[in-house]
Amino acid sequence: MALILASGSPRRRELLAYITDAFTVRVSDCEEKTDFSQPPELIVESLAKQKGEAVIPLCSPDDTVISADTVVFIDGKILGKPKNAESAKEMLSTLSGRTHTVFTGVFINSPNGTALFADKTEVEFNVLSDSDIADYIATGEPFDKAGAYGIQGKGALLVKGIAGDFYNVMGFPVARVYRELKRLKAL
Repeated sequence: MALILASGSPRRRELLAYITDAFTVRVSDCEEKTDFSQPPELIVESLAKQKGEAVIPLCSPDDTVISADTVVFIDGKILGKPKNAESAKEMLSTLSGRTHTVFTGVFINSPNGTALFADKTEVEFNVLSDSDIADYIATGEPFDKAGAYGIQGKGALLVKGIAGDFYNVMGFPVARVYRELKRLKAL
């Protein structure tokens, strides 16, 4: 029985290692499809499940597959990964001085059953000047992260406070995943 992380995210690898270092990475290459008119919780659950289900056929029936997806939600809209510096600036300007919600969906498929859930964290940003935004974009951090920031890096300078799981904002709610893996007897 092996534990398989269906994600190429270095942050998810790092966070799963808090639970166990006995896992293998197998990146999902599925084409993600979703109905963006759904609530964000359902969107991240659907995307996480799609990623996991794409990897399951590549694994042994005794393996446990974990997949996840994260979005930033504000003003009724999902902020994905910015395409360029201009879209990163637009996202960061939208988040400036406001509270937004980060949703991470997780899918776990094990021989003992499945788990599918979304975790939610509220994040409040400081008011950001144009210079703050330009300096952060210049770090290169925004370009592979939902909402154009990473709380674990220099993006921490943008954040005034959070309510919820810090690791959820990084894209992997460690404590909840741990509890689910224990419940499914996958550890």
